[in-house]
Amino acid sequence: MGTRPVVIVAFAGVQPLDVVGPAEVFHTAARLHPGAYEVSLRAPRAEPVRASSVALVPDAALGSLGGRFDTLVVAGGSGVRALEGDAAFLDSLRGVAGRSRRVAGVCTGAFLLAAAGLLDGRRATTHWAHCPRLADAYPEVSVDPEPIFIRDGAVYTSAGVTAGMDLALALVEEDLGAELALEVARWLVLFVKRPGGQAQFSAQLTAQRAHRRPLRDLQGWITGHLSEDLSVPALAARAHMSERNFARAFGREVGMTPAAYVETARVESARMALESGDDPVEAVARAAGFGTVRRAFHRRLGVGPADYRGRFRSGAAA
Repeated sequence: MGTRPVVIVAFAGVQPLDVVGPAEVFHTAARLHPGAYEVSLRAPRAEPVRASSVALVPDAALGSLGGRFDTLVVAGGSGVRALEGDAAFLDSLRGVAGRSRRVAGVCTGAFLLAAAGLLDGRRATTHWAHCPRLADAYPEVSVDPEPIFIRDGAVYTSAGVTAGMDLALALVEEDLGAELALEVARWLVLFVKRPGGQAQFSAQLTAQRAHRRPLRDLQGWITGHLSEDLSVPALAARAHMSERNFARAFGREVGMTPAAYVETARVESARMALESGDDPVEAVARAAGFGTVRRAFHRRLGVGPADYRGRFRSGAAA
């Protein structure tokens, strides 16, 4: 296949990383695989737009685009609300989307896709903080707040900010293969190429950070000692607290029981091992501190570890 034109849509109040993150992924892929992509930036008008922190200069107005395109990426940001009611902009967006092979919304860019009717009857996600509004404002959209990105047919949506890079990497993988997508991730010094089904939050972000120093330090210690005894008696002793006082204080300050926190951290560790390594499931379970990882995986993710590896190891969004 020849060069794939990628159009990224920006506007006043756009989140710059929603634009630059995916653009750098496609640009790096084109550098490693010459001619793979040609990226252009469009805005409602052919004039600079003030993003949330910097100014961006579009190549041309969105409405001036002609012909067919490979990928349309709509960024998010504080300016989304004004454009949701801009009939002329939404008409332009629908027109360009109709001439694109696939359409993607990054972060709150999902609201613009929804306002244009492009998410009707589809499953979608956005930044976790905005999922309730997306569901309320557009009841015809099935909103899932968990994944970092979702594919529904030829329409893709992602969670906030950096998740747009994960989505762009998945699109590169679809086009050019997993090996090149991984090389792009290495060049961009991304810690891990996350699959779409991964949750928006790690265990440390899902839970609250404890107020008390002993409990806060214990949260960090747990992550590096998952194969050890992490029962309430053992953790209480390490925190120099009685078991009853520890369980109450931990639940109150962290927002989940010690057992739930430990299981979440262990499942997360096992997930990363399954996504990035070839160790047998039993070895992964032992390293994460599980006698067996299967029951915890089914409880937390709805699939077993072997199915998870088969479904998400490649980073596919489906």
